[in-house]
Amino acid sequence: MARKAANDDPLVSVTLAVGQEELLLDRAVQEVVAAARAADADTDVRDLSPDQLQPGTLAELTSPSLFAERKVVVVRNAQDLSADTVKDVKAYLSAPAEEITLVLLHAGGVKGKALLDAARKAGAREVACPKMTKPADRLAFVRQEFRATGRSATPEACQALVDAIGSDLRELASAVTQLVADVEGTIDEAVVGRYYTGRAEASSFTVADRAVEGRAAEALEALRWSLATGVAPVMITSALAQGVRAIGKLSSARGGRPADLARELGMPPWKIDRVRQQMRGWTPDGVAVALQAVAEADAGVKGGGDDPEYALEKAVVAIARAARSRGR
Repeated sequence: MARKAANDDPLVSVTLAVGQEELLLDRAVQEVVAAARAADADTDVRDLSPDQLQPGTLAELTSPSLFAERKVVVVRNAQDLSADTVKDVKAYLSAPAEEITLVLLHAGGVKGKALLDAARKAGAREVACPKMTKPADRLAFVRQEFRATGRSATPEACQALVDAIGSDLRELASAVTQLVADVEGTIDEAVVGRYYTGRAEASSFTVADRAVEGRAAEALEALRWSLATGVAPVMITSALAQGVRAIGKLSSARGGRPADLARELGMPPWKIDRVRQQMRGWTPDGVAVALQAVAEADAGVKGGGDDPEYALEKAVVAIARAARSRGR
């Protein structure tokens, strides 16, 4: 979930949204626009990409108006602005106009860091929108979504929803909205199961789980179902990579309690238990073969091959065989 700086007034002169999570970046913009239009229903909103913000454009947009209208100027991917436009933005930050809110969306990182530093130095309100790569982060996001609606959901229900939907925050947020609208009382695991069992079976993570368990036929069935229901091939290769890497990490780690291994490997304890069950039959050579298969599939689905579906099927079969490499 987006984290805000101490200055939480969305109508301050400059808001800086930093990160690569598109849903959170969009919400940061929506919050500012909603606040501006609550203050003035006729607020003019300009949403610009780097190529639309040429040198001199910001000065035109922020010049004094005879009607003193409120305006929100949104600049997306600010890290990609040209050097001359960055100079314009820095100059504006030193003397922002009244009745105008500038929203800078920046991916963070090294590229465009001078602009990022200048905005922070100018006292911009900052909203952190980090990419949620860890299952624990997505679980916390789902819990916060339920809390924001004033509804209760059990921990098991939240985990089941993350397992069913996967890593797409927009779909997780949409699922929470649907459950809250359709279900009365506390939302539990059974409710999530009724709504999303089909989706869970078709998810990229189901494909990966069956593959690393050596269950090739079931993995292929889940793969074909996933593709038929619109799951992006790149999401499947990502899940396969995560599954194989988890096997490799845990197999090379020292023994210990799930909680200790979770801290060491950056996995939640429940994931440690699951991977321990999946790693039977794996060898170091098998992990290496599987990682190579994933790399080839990733290249195949990103334009390196003519048939992404075949590339995925080939990877799933190779991973399932690698999962049974011990004892050959």
